[in-house]
Amino acid sequence: MPAFVVVIMCATPAALDEFGGWTALQGHATGFFHTEQIEGQWWLVDPVGNVFFSLGVNAVTFEADVIQGTNRIPYAEACLAKYGSREAWTAAALANLRELGFNTLGSWSGSYTFEQGMPYTIILNIAARAGANWQHGRAADLFSPSLDQAAEKAAAEICAPRRDSQLLIGYFLDNELHWGPDWRAPTTLLEEYLMLPPDAPGRKAALDFLRARHATVEDFSAAWGLSIAEWAALDDVKFAGGNRTPQAWQDSLGFLRLAARRYFEVCNAAIRHHDPNHLILGCREANGFAAEPIAASARGLVDVFSLSYYVPEAYEPPLRKLHEASGAPILISEWAFRARDSGLPNTKGAGPLVDTQADRGDKYREYLTALLRMPFVVGAHWFKYADEPAEGRFDGENSNYGLVNIRDEPYTEFINVVRETNLRAYAIRRGESK
Repeated sequence: MPAFVVVIMCATPAALDEFGGWTALQGHATGFFHTEQIEGQWWLVDPVGNVFFSLGVNAVTFEADVIQGTNRIPYAEACLAKYGSREAWTAAALANLRELGFNTLGSWSGSYTFEQGMPYTIILNIAARAGANWQHGRAADLFSPSLDQAAEKAAAEICAPRRDSQLLIGYFLDNELHWGPDWRAPTTLLEEYLMLPPDAPGRKAALDFLRARHATVEDFSAAWGLSIAEWAALDDVKFAGGNRTPQAWQDSLGFLRLAARRYFEVCNAAIRHHDPNHLILGCREANGFAAEPIAASARGLVDVFSLSYYVPEAYEPPLRKLHEASGAPILISEWAFRARDSGLPNTKGAGPLVDTQADRGDKYREYLTALLRMPFVVGAHWFKYADEPAEGRFDGENSNYGLVNIRDEPYTEFINVVRETNLRAYAIRRGESK
C-alpha cells in the first residue's frame, strides 16, 4: 500500500542507472562509490562510473521516535496497522523515496533498509563509543586509548562485513561533536581537557601543549589572565567559558586542531584497515563553532566533509571555505524546513519555520537548487522521513520534519515540489534547467 499520492508534475526523470547515477556524464568505474572532479564540478561517481548527486533522507526507519518518557512509538503503531509488517513498510517506503526522486538512505536509517537496491550510508559513532555525547556537549578524551579501541571495534563490526558492498556509499564518523563553545556548553576543548582528572591522557596532552607554547608557567598565567605560580595549580581552576584573553583563544584553537587531527587519523586508520573501498564522509559537523579548523584538521583523512546546515538559505561562502580548508567536496548531511500548519508544536528542533506546506516546498526548491549549483557540493540529506511526535521524542523535539506525518500520511503539497525538484536535479546541476 503506497504511502504517497503524488500529483505528477511536468518533470521528466533523467536517464539513470540502477544506482541512481546519471548516465549522461561518466567518471571512472571502480566498482564502488568514489569522488571525482569532472569538468570543474565535484561529483560522487557510482560503481559503474556514472555521476551521482546524493539526494538522501535521514532516519528512514519503521521504529521512528519514541515519545519522551514512554515506550510508545506512534509512527510504528500506525505503520503496523497500515502495512501489517515492517518488511511491507520497508518495500513501500523505498518505493516512495524512488518515486520522489531520492537516491540515498541517510544516517539513522534502519539496517533492514540496506542492500534493498538503494544506496545507503552508515554512521559509526566512533567518538560516541569513546564517551562523547552530542546532545549534552560532552567531549570524548581524544588522546585516550579508548578512542583507538572504539574506532577499531566499530570498523571491525560494521565496516569489515560491508567492504564489498556496491550499494554502500560510505561512513559518517560521528554526529555533531562538541568541539567548543556552542549551544550545549560554553567551554573550549582545551579548557575541558584541563579540567579532566590529572591522569587522563587528554589532560596530559593539554598541559604538554601549553608548556610548549609558553616558556614558563608565569608567562602562561599572564597570557591567560590567571594567577597561578605552578602548573599543578591548574588542578583548582574551573573554567566556565567567557572572558578569554586573545592568547587563550589562540591556544584553544591550536589545541583543537591537534585533538581533531588525532581523531581523524585514528578513525581513518581503523576504517581503511578493515575497508579500503568505501568513502569516509566526515563527522557531520554542526554548523557552529570552529568548523574551518575542524575541516583543516580533516584534510587528507576524509573523502567528503559533511555538516548539518540549518539555515534559511544555502549560503555559498561558508561552504566554500569548508571545501577549501578540507580539500574535499561537501555533503549537507542534515537540513530541513518546518511548517506551522502541520499541527505540531515546533517548539523544539533546529531549522527555519515557515507558515505552510506550500512555503515549505518553495524553500526546498530554493535551497536544493542553490546547493546543486555549487560545484563543490556532492549531496544533500533531508531530515527526515517521518515527523516527530507532538509530545516530543527522547530530547523533547516535536517538529514537522517529515515527508509524512506521524500517521504515515504524505504532505502532498510539499512532496509534489520535492519530487519536481529532485527529478530536475541533474539538469539543474549542469545548468540545463532553472
